[in-house]
Amino acid sequence: MIDPDTQAGWAAEAEAEAEDDAEEMPLSLRLSIADTLTLGNATCGFMAVYFTTTGILIPHLTGSDESGMARHSAATAVILMLCAAIFDLFDGLVARKLRSSPMGAELDNLSDLISFGLAPAYFVLVYGMVADDAHQRVSALAAVVVLLAVVLRLARFSCVTLKDGMFQGMPSPFGALTVISIVLLELPFVPTLLAIVGVAWLMVSRVEYPKPRGILAVAMLSWIVAAMALLAAWAFDAPGGQLLLQTGCALQVVTGAVIPLFATARRVNTFRDNRREARAAQLP
Repeated sequence: MIDPDTQAGWAAEAEAEAEDDAEEMPLSLRLSIADTLTLGNATCGFMAVYFTTTGILIPHLTGSDESGMARHSAATAVILMLCAAIFDLFDGLVARKLRSSPMGAELDNLSDLISFGLAPAYFVLVYGMVADDAHQRVSALAAVVVLLAVVLRLARFSCVTLKDGMFQGMPSPFGALTVISIVLLELPFVPTLLAIVGVAWLMVSRVEYPKPRGILAVAMLSWIVAAMALLAAWAFDAPGGQLLLQTGCALQVVTGAVIPLFATARRVNTFRDNRREARAAQLP
């Protein structure tokens, strides 16, 4: 026999203990708004891999001639990577304005690895399997290089402290979009391969890149939205859509190549100025 009064008292005590446990839950186990955006980043990266597989790779392996579906899936995969970049941009802004849980930095690195490491590397791998002039094994090697470059870059980002407002090495979202742009340009295989490896090198280099804050963040967001529009026009075969997409991809690649040149020139000028100041200080 169970005493109803005892049962009710036990239930009340259990509910009170549950509330106490919720209040005492470590902050590291609570998701903030910034963490939710970060998880959106990871979701977009995973879905980009899904559309690359189902819309490009599988039709190629099964001998399907539905090129329109491959174009739509490629555009969808890249748009998802662009959405991941938007999530990555806003989770940092939200974390600075509001707050982030102690596991926010780890979540951000893991999500970036999926969206800007695995997804673009897999895109390069599939490109090597479906392109007419590509070599599958060499493309697989290039994909591994891209993935490892992102892994090394994210690991270094967690360990190295830099001056405020700067990244060391090309940021992984920018690098991923540059790699995708190189593939979509449909250049011959060897130049495509060399350009992809060059971007991977820039990601692990010591070249300084400005963090997207203020006007730069607005410009980056505007560029991502414009890139989505170009991809949509290309996917639906709009008049001039192919030309517009290639123009946008070329601008992305040129920007990725020009920023290191400016950074190198700035470093050389700083070195010269320091030498001049040192010489001036030595003069009587």
